[in-house]
Amino acid sequence: MNMTVPAAAYAVIGGSGTLGTDFPGALNQPDVTVLEQNLVFDTPYGTSPAFTLFTLGDKRVLTCRMHGWRSGVGRADASRQLFWVLREAGVKKIIAEGGVGSINHLLDLRDIVVPTDYIDQSVRKDVGLEGHYLLVMRQAICPDLHRQLVTAAGNQPLGRVFPRGVYMVTDGRHFESPAEIAMYRGHGDIVGQSLCPEVYLAREIGACYAGVYLVVNYGEGVVKDWRHADLADIFQQDAPRMGLLVLDALRAADATQTCGCPALRKSTLLKKVYGGKDSSSD
Repeated sequence: MNMTVPAAAYAVIGGSGTLGTDFPGALNQPDVTVLEQNLVFDTPYGTSPAFTLFTLGDKRVLTCRMHGWRSGVGRADASRQLFWVLREAGVKKIIAEGGVGSINHLLDLRDIVVPTDYIDQSVRKDVGLEGHYLLVMRQAICPDLHRQLVTAAGNQPLGRVFPRGVYMVTDGRHFESPAEIAMYRGHGDIVGQSLCPEVYLAREIGACYAGVYLVVNYGEGVVKDWRHADLADIFQQDAPRMGLLVLDALRAADATQTCGCPALRKSTLLKKVYGGKDSSSD
């Protein structure tokens, strides 16, 4: 068990898009140095998932596989553990990646969507750390990180790149039913299980957040029935390219936050309920 969380201004929350590779070490990038692996920390919410600390040029980056999800740990607790560590590290910029299903029938397998908004259909809404803030979600996705992900996606030989879209968040771990997908159609473009509560927790710790997502299956009732074999092939074959995409976006990022994201974390208006503490980020 590691006692002190190392400092890092950047983080990558790994999902199914890079699950098929050892990110970032297996990508053999000359400006990547893996400093430590299997870093586990004691948090107020239980033992954290394992992190890797690496440098990308002069940037220090923490990364965690599959959003911290693992057997025996509820997803809400996994999210709290993950973001507690990122807060303690001083992370300012967070990139998430993953595989998603299509709701929009124009999307094909291996298309890349860099969403600009979300609709939360999960029941994991009240997932926070011990700080109490009023979280303004009008700019949920950092515009600077979003732009850098769109540019990086255009340089990778995957599918078409869609620079906008709405991510419909569901609980899982099951996939959605045809009736659910039909209900979401017209409101969302892709469906997945990770953007929330991560986008809330990123705002709570004052970090910028954006994600890039690979379409790995058609939603039920969209285009045609998806095949498990297609899913497995995409996870294995495209993981290195997704990893390179994320590294390219990180190279273009910097730790300054002129985007306005931190200003959207406000002091709670319920100070008496929360013990009278002023949680202002101003």
